[in-house]
Parts: sequence; C-alpha cells; structure tokens
Amino acid sequence: MSFLSRIGFVETNEQERERLARAPEGSINHYLSTLPVNVPEWPQDLLIQLPWAPPRTNQTYRILVVPIAFLKDLLPEGVEEGPLPHKLHHGSWTCAVVYSDHPNYPVGGHRIVVSAAEIARGTQVAIETPSTPFSHQHGAEVICASVRRCWLCESGSAPRIRTRLRRAS
Repeated sequence: MSFLSRIGFVETNEQERERLARAPEGSINHYLSTLPVNVPEWPQDLLIQLPWAPPRTNQTYRILVVPIAFLKDLLPEGVEEGPLPHKLHHGSWTCAVVYSDHPNYPVGGHRIVVSAAEIARGTQVAIETPSTPFSHQHGAEVICASVRRCWLCESGSAPRIRTRLRRAS
C-alpha cells in the first residue's frame, strides 16, 4: 500500500474494487470490479490487451491497444478538487488499436478512449524478435512472427506481423 493510500489521499485497491462494484450489474465498471490490477505502472506507450471476455461479452475478443494520451476526469463547474480519497485509476486514455478481432474496433489508424481502470486490468504484452526469421506460432500469446505467410495467415485467420508477441511476465 502506498503512502498516499495509507493517509487516505488515494483509494486503496479494495476501495476501488468496492466503488466499481457499486456500478449497475452488467456494466463495464461492475465487470472490472471482478478483475485484478495487472498493469499498476503508468501505461503510456505500452502494448496492452484489454479484458474482453465473458461475462462482459458473449464471446472472447482480443483487442491490443497502445495508450497514447492521458485525459483527466473533468470536475463539475466551480469545483476545483474532487472528494477524498482520489480515485486510484482515474481518467481515461486515448489509445491506438494495433490488433483487434472485434468487428467494432478495427485496426488502421482508429483511436478509442479507454478508462484507466480498464487499462490497469488489461494484460501487458511484450514484443520480442523471433529466433529464426521463418519460425512462428499461433495461439493465445503469439499472433504471428512470420516473414512468409503461413496457411493461417493466408486464410485470414491471423494478421501478418513481423515480430512475436508474448505476455509480459
């Protein structure tokens, strides 16, 4: 627990979870209250996989974003500072979509705004160089590392990316 959480200036993890759980059942915030924080550090320029799995949606989607610009929560007019404790993961991020199998979030210059609480509950993905230029895997942790296109790439089941992606440890 940080010093600011101990003195009541910033929410603790438990206080944030309780605040998110007070949102209506079925909402994104209520769903996020059930997930652990996986990205506690400042996420700018990191590759993050958003938490899109049931029960949030009827099927699992894989959406990878790069948080680019932080947006502060706006306060009502005439209010200079929000109530204490301040939100642990406040604000939102403008993100570039770099990979998506969700039909509403295409890749190709699109920007989406994602809450800081959702980014914090995503999974950081690391990029590593393939060991050989033509070897690659497909699966939950690796998209594609092939310079040549394999049958999955040819069928359109996997994007063509020249690096391997794996979850950061």
